[in-house]
Amino acid sequence: MAAKSWRSDKLGRLGSSIFAEVAGWKAEASAAGIQVIDLGIGSPDSPPTIGVRKALSEAVLQPDRYAYPSSQGSIAFREQAAAWLAHRFGVNVDPDRELVTLMGSQDGLAHLALAVCNAGDVAVVPNPGYPIYSAALELAGIRTELLPLRADNGFLPDLDQVPERVWEEAKFVLLGYPANPVTAVANEAFFVRMIGLAKQYGFLLVHDLAYSEMGFDGVQPMSVLQFEGAKEVAVEFHSLSKSFNMAGCRIGFLAGNETAVGALRELKANIDYGVFGAVQEAGIVALQEGISGLMEPVGKLYEHRRDVFIAALAAEGWQVEKPKATMFVWAPLPPMQWKLPDGTEWDARRISREMLVRAGVAVIPGDAFGSEGAGFIRIALVEEEGKLLDAAKRIGRFIRGE
Repeated sequence: MAAKSWRSDKLGRLGSSIFAEVAGWKAEASAAGIQVIDLGIGSPDSPPTIGVRKALSEAVLQPDRYAYPSSQGSIAFREQAAAWLAHRFGVNVDPDRELVTLMGSQDGLAHLALAVCNAGDVAVVPNPGYPIYSAALELAGIRTELLPLRADNGFLPDLDQVPERVWEEAKFVLLGYPANPVTAVANEAFFVRMIGLAKQYGFLLVHDLAYSEMGFDGVQPMSVLQFEGAKEVAVEFHSLSKSFNMAGCRIGFLAGNETAVGALRELKANIDYGVFGAVQEAGIVALQEGISGLMEPVGKLYEHRRDVFIAALAAEGWQVEKPKATMFVWAPLPPMQWKLPDGTEWDARRISREMLVRAGVAVIPGDAFGSEGAGFIRIALVEEEGKLLDAAKRIGRFIRGE
C-alpha cells in the first residue's frame, strides 16, 4: 500500500516561507561570527508598563484564575475595551453583542473567514498585505481577489479601477490603515467611500487597526467605526500587542457589526476557551492607562526612531521617504554600487539575504507580502537608537560593497 501524505496541501499555499528563510540566514550569519541586528519581525522591544506587569503578576498568583475562561472574554475586559473605543475614537459599541475578545488580532484574522463565509465565497485582500490575510482564505477555502496597493496612489487601492464584479462577488473586503507593510494611512474620504461601497454591494468591510497608536507628525489614525452607518457593514480588529507592548500576552478584540462579531464568537466557542484571565486583567489595566494618559504613547518612541534611522540611511546614500505611521519603514531597493559575483540582478530577496549574511542586518523582502511588494524592503524599528544607527552604518557599507 502506498504511503499516505500526512501534510495538508493547503499548507503549501499559506503564503511566503520567508520568515523561515530569514531564520536560516540569521543562523548562517551567526555561524560566521556576525552579531545580527534583527529588524525583521515587528515585535516590540519594550515591555508593558510596570502597572500592567504588576496586574499580571498579581492575577497569576490568584488560585481562582486557572479555570477555563470564557471564549468571548470576561465582561470586565469587554467593557473596558468598549470604554477605550469610546475614549479614543468616540465609538460606542455594546460589549455584550458587538465585541469579542481574541488571542491577539491574528487569532481573529485567521478565523473570521471561517465564521462569515462558505467555501467558494470570494474575499478581497490587499497586495501587498499582512500574510495572514491571504493565508486565512486558503484555510477556509475562499477564493481570493487582490487589491493592488501602489506608490503612485499613496498605497491606497485605486477604487475606480476595481471591476464591479469584484464588489458584487465579495463576501468581505479586508483593509488595514495604518497599513502593514506599506505604512500608509487613509483619510476620512476613503473610509466614507468604502462604507458606501459596502452598503451598495452588501459586503462586510473588515478593518485591521493594529497600529492605531502609531501615527506620526500629528497623524491620528482613524477607526472605520467612527463614521456614520459603519456598524451596519463593518467590523474592526484591535490589538494590545503593538499599542501596549503586550505582543507575547496574545490579547486583542473585534468590534462592530453584531452579526459578524457574533459569528466569530460562535466559532471560537467551538475551538478555544479564550484568553487566560490574568492576561485579560493586565489588558484592562493597559486600556485604563491608555485612557488616563498614565502610559507614554508608543507612537512617540517610534517616531523618534524613524527620524534617527531615516536620517542615518540618508547619510549612507539611501534616500527613503519617512513613513507616516506604524513601526516599519517601507523602503524601495537601495542603490547598490556593486555587482553580484554570479552575475544575477539584485532584487528584494537577494538584497535581504546578502545584507544579513554580509552585514548582519535582518530585514524582510517586500515580495514576502505579495507580488506588489517586489522592489521594496520592510524594516522594523524594533531596536534602540544605538543599534539602529549601527544598522544604518552596516547597511551603508553593504550598499557600497565595502
